[in-house]
Amino acid sequence: MTARILIVDDIVVNIKLLEAKLRAEYYEVLSAASGPLGLETARTQFPDLILLDVMMPGMDGFEVCAKLKADPATAHIPVVMVTALDGVEDRIKGLEAGADDFLTKPIDETALMARIRNLVRLKLTRDELRLRQDTVNSLADIAPVPTIEQEASRAILLLEDLDSSAQRVMQALNSNLNVEVEHVRTAQEAFAAMVDEAPDLIILTLTSQSFDGLRVCSQIRSLDFLRQVPLLVIGEEVQKDILVRALDLGVNDYLLRPVDRNELIARVTTQFRWKTYSDHLRETYRQSLELAATDPLTGLNNRRYLANHLDRQIRRAKETRKACSVLMVDVDHFKRINDAHGHQAGDEVLKGLSERLRFNIRGVDLACRYGGEEFVIVMPEADLPSAERVAERLRESIAERAFELGGNRGQITVTASIGVASLDRGDDSADSLIERADKALYAAKAAGRNKVMTQAA
Repeated sequence: MTARILIVDDIVVNIKLLEAKLRAEYYEVLSAASGPLGLETARTQFPDLILLDVMMPGMDGFEVCAKLKADPATAHIPVVMVTALDGVEDRIKGLEAGADDFLTKPIDETALMARIRNLVRLKLTRDELRLRQDTVNSLADIAPVPTIEQEASRAILLLEDLDSSAQRVMQALNSNLNVEVEHVRTAQEAFAAMVDEAPDLIILTLTSQSFDGLRVCSQIRSLDFLRQVPLLVIGEEVQKDILVRALDLGVNDYLLRPVDRNELIARVTTQFRWKTYSDHLRETYRQSLELAATDPLTGLNNRRYLANHLDRQIRRAKETRKACSVLMVDVDHFKRINDAHGHQAGDEVLKGLSERLRFNIRGVDLACRYGGEEFVIVMPEADLPSAERVAERLRESIAERAFELGGNRGQITVTASIGVASLDRGDDSADSLIERADKALYAAKAAGRNKVMTQAA
């Protein structure tokens, strides 16, 4: 997995050494010799990861990191601080500034490359969500991608078979964060707890004598409903190889024993912040898709969605040699309703008609607002006689019961004309099927309205 990595360091020799190591792993490397230049490069060159030195003149790494995370254009870029500072306080300061990790010199090359692979993989996933979000935004009026925010309350599952260690972790978390921590001692208990509801963070030990921590990590990452849950492991300094393997298995972060409570809080907070960001991306993407494919007035799918759906249904019908029919529904004299009662009344009629369409079709059928007062219903595996019967039922449901207007404004009696067409030619397409249904609709209008007509190939 290749990536673009930005090195920010005021010492040229340090840049050259890191460049050589990274290029040997086929990474594309950018460099900046100062904090301000690093910020500018990050904003214009869009790196996938930033290796940031702390001890720089003028603007140090902590300030650079804080500015990166405060800028929506760069807040999503992972930052690894690389420095000779090795105190716990320095690590915590870096994490609180928004860094994803804090590596001390001399750098363990294996650990560095594992961390880079891990963070780049996570960023690529988030970038894909951001790209999809931007694509959908271009199709509809959608709010922009959210910045990274912290939510108030979180659920943590702690898998630790040593009660004394678990108590120290739980005490630190409960006294500093608004969290609910569930402690389990075995892998079986952990998976049983997660089946009911996925936690916001999983913390587990790699030093257990009763379960294989790496295997548990692997199993967690293999389950769809847990794949996006952040995973923080606790290990020993002598377990470097195991920690590197854990990162390659998809673990998000790790802590070394003895666990410093402030570093624990900082790393947990970082994972919560990223999970909030990713969750918001997924949720806004889901909502954006719905908005881009849904008519806001009626809640039915729109014409854009219909085009893609009908194409797929026709291909499937031809492959399986099964029927497919289309109904085109149009409200009779809709302009008169708007002129006599106002556009609000017209909207209420359209919403009421949409509800009757939903009620009178099968679950596999798709009702869409085609435009204005026109609706299209796609009926897979429905031949022409079946589609005609449904169309007649729809016509009756519209004509036989008046539409109620809100605010005690009375009722409106409405009728609709319906055209029916069925797939019966090898060269039929979505456009030709809609065209024939539309011609049948015009025939129903010409025959006096409030009728169902069919159009043969």
